[in-house]
Amino acid sequence: MKTTLLLFFRQRPVALLAAASLLLATSCTAPRAIVTTGKVTPQGEFRVGYNQGFNVATSSLSKVGSAVKEAASQAASQEKVDYTDATTKLQAAALAYVLDPVQPTADLSIRYGIIPRLDAGYKYAFGSHVFDTQLQLLGPTGSPENPGTGAASGTTYASIGLQFATQRAKLPSLPFLDDINSVLNFRATRNDLLVPLTFSQSFGPEEEIGAISYGLVYGHSWVSYGFAPEKIFNGAVKVPELTLQKRNFSSFGGFVNLKLGYRYVYVIPAISVFYQNYGDYALLNGASTSLSGVTFVPSLGFQLRVPNLFK
Repeated sequence: MKTTLLLFFRQRPVALLAAASLLLATSCTAPRAIVTTGKVTPQGEFRVGYNQGFNVATSSLSKVGSAVKEAASQAASQEKVDYTDATTKLQAAALAYVLDPVQPTADLSIRYGIIPRLDAGYKYAFGSHVFDTQLQLLGPTGSPENPGTGAASGTTYASIGLQFATQRAKLPSLPFLDDINSVLNFRATRNDLLVPLTFSQSFGPEEEIGAISYGLVYGHSWVSYGFAPEKIFNGAVKVPELTLQKRNFSSFGGFVNLKLGYRYVYVIPAISVFYQNYGDYALLNGASTSLSGVTFVPSLGFQLRVPNLFK
């Protein structure tokens, strides 16, 4: 029996990853959906997951209207572009979409319980590499098969996590953004840090049938960017490129998620909300722009729990 179960759990994560990779996954944005609970992965166990969400940022939406899209299309079709207020708006739109895009997000993840109150994991967000760990502060550390002392339905768990993501930022593959990039030759990189504080109440002992989780999140991002246009002119003079600029900003947010299933397979709907003041950003020709806004991240995740079969 143990041999059969072992083969099942060895093969199923591979099948899950293969199937999930065929789903819609256009994002290279670091994931900010919080789908973990206050209980960390028990020692010796694995959790494999897929999460699909959507990043909705008010700053990006406010910077892109029909006039900006039309200006991008016209500029992309011209051999020479005169620097105007429209050119400034194109740069602001490009920055807004790199700092916080409006687009689908997706990630594949795997976590492992290292010791009773500590786990670690890796996420691949289709262009962004994410490493994270979680420390359990409150609640028992058992499993549905071997509940810890005091484990029962309604038990409260708490944990604090640390997530670091690195990526080469790029504009989403949308026609008007392709036009903007062809004019501006925009390039950027970014690193992101998230620190979620999570509380949860168990459904069944040791989250046997799931949990409801909620908490607060602090984030910090470091961004490097620049513009190297070839056809933007200020009169008869070509506008010089904007060399690499470095900025950083903080984010503050909250989240709630619901984990539902039984022992091995769970579905996790979640919503996270963030506010960030991105600050001031230098643009071409001595111009600048300021950005701030709220971001909503609804998501739907699927999780497979692989128990410790040798315990």
